[in-house]
Amino acid sequence: MGEVMVPIRGGVEAFYAHPSIPEEEIPPGTIIVVVEYSPPRTVYVARAIV
Repeated sequence: MGEVMVPIRGGVEAFYAHPSIPEEEIPPGTIIVVVEYSPPRTVYVARAIV
């Protein structure tokens, strides 16, 4: 589990982040995409293809 900063409502908010593939490790600084949101402050993320 980690933390991501997501631009939302004209600002930036912090969310707890879990990889969408449980075994995957995503290093800090990686560009990600939010795959799923689980209220109140949790998101599931995957590496973005750039």
